[in-house]
Amino acid sequence: MRAKLVVLAVLALVTVACADAETGARSDPSGSGIVHPTGADQVVLRVALEGGFVAPETTFARMPSFSLMGDGTIIEPGAQDEIYPGQALPQLLVRTISEDGIQAILGAAIDAGLDHDGTLGDLGSVGVSDMPTTVFTLSANGETHRVEAYALGMPGDQRPEGMSQGTWAARQELSSFVEQLGRLPAWLPEGSIAAEAPYDAPGAALLVRAYRGDPGLGQDPVAWPLGTGLTGFGSADPSGLDARCGTVTGSDWAGLQPAAQDANTLTPWTSDGRRYGIAFRPLLPYQHDC
Repeated sequence: MRAKLVVLAVLALVTVACADAETGARSDPSGSGIVHPTGADQVVLRVALEGGFVAPETTFARMPSFSLMGDGTIIEPGAQDEIYPGQALPQLLVRTISEDGIQAILGAAIDAGLDHDGTLGDLGSVGVSDMPTTVFTLSANGETHRVEAYALGMPGDQRPEGMSQGTWAARQELSSFVEQLGRLPAWLPEGSIAAEAPYDAPGAALLVRAYRGDPGLGQDPVAWPLGTGLTGFGSADPSGLDARCGTVTGSDWAGLQPAAQDANTLTPWTSDGRRYGIAFRPLLPYQHDC
């Protein structure tokens, strides 16, 4: 009987270990750490803007302001020139952090209230229109949570009349957490964070539409450099726009990337005797399509 119990115990341990391996979750027998995904393409924490009164191309090309992957990779937007038209291909920066750094960020995220789902404010309670929603996604301790905060940071230091004190305090915590993410080297454990470097995306998602441009700002056209033309590029955009969306990766991306880096958001791309406008969104490790 004792031998049978030992066998069952071993099988239980093996089953747990296999489950951890399949989900990419880091187990911590001591119980002192926060369990999180460990895969290079698995999101631990993401902060992104959604919605707002902006053009569809702008929404499509918008990058998360912060992405922490399971292997400790952090990807963030780099400095952008305050010019119009802006760069077609946004600059992204990457750096890595150790497990101590990941634990510190996860602890701060949980302290900010991201360990549960929530909606903290809307147009009615904030009283400001046409603003984006800041969306926090956290995967920790075997669960994934989403917290939304419309017009985070607005309307300043005064609580709107239509917002409860609890919601206001929670939004203040989120604003402080966003500020923390912008100065990681100042508070993460010493030696836990590496220097920034340019992020080399494996490809990009492209939103292709008939060229519209700006009548007051003429732009030099750029010939589409790939063998397959833009007329049948990708597939119809699922949002209902008169556009097509697809990804360019591998050797095709190596051929297109130099031209994209030199282009701006109003550059006309010529293909099959027509002109097109293209919005570019570099692919992050967890993204594979539009």
